[in-house]
Amino acid sequence: MKLVSWNVNGLRACMGKGFMDFFTAVEADVFCLQETKMQEGQVVFDFPGYQQYWNSAQKKGYSGTLILTKINPLSVSYGIEIPEHDNEGRVITIEFEKFYLINVYTPNSQQELARLDYRMSWEDAFRNYVLSLEKAKPVMICGDLNVAHTEIDLKNPKTNRKNAGFTDEERKKMTALLDSGFIDSYRYFYPDKTEAYTWWSYMRQARSKNIGWRIDYFIVSQQLKDNLKAAYIYEEILKTTARTSKQPQKQPQNQSPTSADHLLLKY
Repeated sequence: MKLVSWNVNGLRACMGKGFMDFFTAVEADVFCLQETKMQEGQVVFDFPGYQQYWNSAQKKGYSGTLILTKINPLSVSYGIEIPEHDNEGRVITIEFEKFYLINVYTPNSQQELARLDYRMSWEDAFRNYVLSLEKAKPVMICGDLNVAHTEIDLKNPKTNRKNAGFTDEERKKMTALLDSGFIDSYRYFYPDKTEAYTWWSYMRQARSKNIGWRIDYFIVSQQLKDNLKAAYIYEEILKTTARTSKQPQKQPQNQSPTSADHLLLKY
């Protein structure tokens, strides 16, 4: 089973920059998108052979998630069953026979950490939701988690210690999730690999110099460890689909290039 995750930063814009070429070529069984920035039905896209499951933010042009799957799910749910956290279209859960798959776009703590308190509340609620599902069967989490967990997950850890995406608070929440019985699948295969990133700022030619952050993940229950086959970051995706912006961003915000990730499972 091949699963792919990608923060597209606006699906409509991405469609004009090679999305379908990549989507067709990668041949994923399940394709999870974050930051679709559109409402279901706003534009009709054809994904032959795939079922579509959308969760859109109440605020138009903001956030949003989408799952495309060739495999019929047993069930589908939206959000984490807490109203204050379920109006931004950040979570879709689909149930397969052997595991739950959660597509998530974690809230950014924003510049000057304006939303850090909300982020901490979200993290606790999301972890509790995940653990409630795991009582029934193993769980796989994929998406943009908006945190570089360890120092090797970004180029410049010392200068970013108090910036969104690398605060002690955010990193501790990721540690708490992993300590609850989960594996960072990329680090499972590449525990010491450096300069493997999924997000780059537009400042100071960060992409060409590979000054990046790894903020996108496949996190899986320990019970799925023996089913893991491979993990991969599609850095070359940027050559045809990277977004452009006249307004550089200092932190992992919405206007900077990202890459896609894939995970292979044995089933």
